[in-house]
Amino acid sequence: MIKILANDGIDPIGKKMLEDAGFLVDTNNIPQDELPLKLQNYDAITVRSATKVRKALIDACPNLKLIGRGGVGMDNIDVDYAKEKGIAVYNTPASSSLSVAELVFAQLFGCVRFLHDSNRKMPVEGHAKFNDLKKAYAQGIELRGKTLGILGFGRIGREVAKIAIGVGMDVWAYDLFPFNPEVEVVLGGGATVKVTVKTATQEEIIKQADFITLHTPFVDKAILGARELAQTKKGVGLVNISRGGLIDELALTDALNSGQVSFAALDVFDNEPAPREEILRHPKISLTPHIGAATNEAQERIGVELASLIIGHFKKN
Repeated sequence: MIKILANDGIDPIGKKMLEDAGFLVDTNNIPQDELPLKLQNYDAITVRSATKVRKALIDACPNLKLIGRGGVGMDNIDVDYAKEKGIAVYNTPASSSLSVAELVFAQLFGCVRFLHDSNRKMPVEGHAKFNDLKKAYAQGIELRGKTLGILGFGRIGREVAKIAIGVGMDVWAYDLFPFNPEVEVVLGGGATVKVTVKTATQEEIIKQADFITLHTPFVDKAILGARELAQTKKGVGLVNISRGGLIDELALTDALNSGQVSFAALDVFDNEPAPREEILRHPKISLTPHIGAATNEAQERIGVELASLIIGHFKKN
C-alpha cells in the first residue's frame, strides 16, 4: 500500500479521494528536523509552504517517489534535484489563483482607506482622539480610473486583472514570456465579457503605475530594489502576495518613510516565519501571514487537484 505523508495537511475531500483509491494518508505533522528519519516510512510527501524538501532530505529518503506541493510556488522544494533522483514533483497552480487575487484587492481597498492603520489605532486612541484620527484618514482615494501594473501575468496575474477591470481600473501587464493580453471577465449571472489589457514593459509599469502588484516566481535579486523604488510614481502603492524577496524590504522602509511609496501590503516576507521588526511595526505596511491561498474554496480545490495528480501518477506507474 502506498503511504503518503500530508505534512502540512490536506483538505478532507482530497484525503478521502486518496483513501478511496487505496492509499494510506497520514496528516500528522512531523517536525522538520525529524523528517530525515521518519519520512523513510512513506512513499510520498505533500507540503504547502512550511515544510522544506531540500537535497539533504531527499538523499536521506531513497524510498521517496513523489513530492506534492499544495499551491503554486515550489521555492521550498529542490525540484530539479528531486527530478534528477527520479522523484515526481507536482504542484497545483490553478487552484488558488482566485483566492490570491481577491486578497490583492482586499489589501488595495483597505490601504487606500487606511484600514490597516485605523484598525490598529482606533481601539487604543479612538475614545480620546477620534477627531484627530478622522482627520488623519481623510485623504483616501478611489481605485476606479487608476492604473494597476501587474508584474507577472500568469494565472494569478490574470485573475487580478479580471477583478481590476470590474473595479474600473486601467490594467497594464508585464511578463517575461509572451502572453495573451485578452482576459475573460465573469459578470453576475454567469455572463462573460472579453477585455484586452495593455501590454507594458516592466520599466513602464514601475515608472507610471499608480499601484503595482507582483506575481512572479522567486528571483535571486529583488525586482523592486532601491533603484526601482526611486523610479516609481510618487505615492505608488505596492502589493506583494507572491514571494518574499521580490521587494527589497530595507529599501521599502526607506521609500515609505520618504513618501515615495504611500503604502505596501505584504503577505510574504524575506525571512519567514520571523519577519523583520521594522516591517511588522511600520504604520504604512498592511500585513497578513502568508494567507493568499487560505480560503475554504481554494483549499478544497487544491486538495482535489493534488489527490488527482497523485492518483494518476501511481496508477500509471
